[in-house]
Amino acid sequence: MGSSTAQRIVERGYAEVVLLDIIEGLGQGKALDILQSAPVLNAEIRLSGTSDYKDTADSELVIVTAGLFRKPGMTRDQLLAANAEIVGGVVRNIVKYSPQCVILMVSNPLDAMTYLAVKVSKLPRQRVVGMSGVLDSARLSAFSAAELEVSPKDVSAWVLGAHGQNMVVIPRLPTVKGKPLTELLPRETIDTLVERTIHGGREIVDLLKTGSAFYAPSAGIARMAEAIILDKKEVLPCAALLDGEYRIKDSVIGVPVKLGRGGIEEIVELDLSAEEKQKLYDSAEGVKKLIEKMGVG
Repeated sequence: MGSSTAQRIVERGYAEVVLLDIIEGLGQGKALDILQSAPVLNAEIRLSGTSDYKDTADSELVIVTAGLFRKPGMTRDQLLAANAEIVGGVVRNIVKYSPQCVILMVSNPLDAMTYLAVKVSKLPRQRVVGMSGVLDSARLSAFSAAELEVSPKDVSAWVLGAHGQNMVVIPRLPTVKGKPLTELLPRETIDTLVERTIHGGREIVDLLKTGSAFYAPSAGIARMAEAIILDKKEVLPCAALLDGEYRIKDSVIGVPVKLGRGGIEEIVELDLSAEEKQKLYDSAEGVKKLIEKMGVG
């Protein structure tokens, strides 16, 4: 996922990228492979690989994809203990060399790892954001577009809440050319699309057997990175540490945020019904249980 993201970013030409992996030669080899595509693409690619955090010093944005990937039958919760140790060490090194950076978390379980990154880094919560809703919303958009036989560009979807089993899909929010999905498909079909979205990652894991998704996630990461680095002020559904927004405190869930050079520049509060707010609250409570298991706070 990290190398795919690096390729997407450097091919767009707006940033210099350093690929880091603790396995000596892995980051360097992938960087060299991508660099050799420059003549074919007629692109100016600025990319290097390393296994030394010193080479990442003074980064504006650090994307964390480190951690174990899910194996068939493994839940995101089972990844918690192993990845908490890995991510904690990574984040400490990040802030040691790039204390002014924005951290974009991708490691799973996403919401818990984003919370851990905020606490370990001691950065303002606005400078730590997780990639969750962008990917989940893309999956719902793709499935809806296929069902309706329309271009994915015509579908706009918003998936909120935790990344995984407790994500919150509000059927009235997705639209197709501005028209609510609920006016175009029967509720039973929408429920099927929602269920497939919730299990979108698992479906890929089960098919691959020895890996997990990286094409769609890397596209989501790259879009968030572009919004931050280019200060686009784009509103996207991302994992954020809430402090009273949506009446939720001290938990990380996916909500609409405005992304810019400072990271999360604004948390956008949608006008939700009491039932929808309760679903979001319940999702946040599920993340809190993972946070408690990690023993951070």
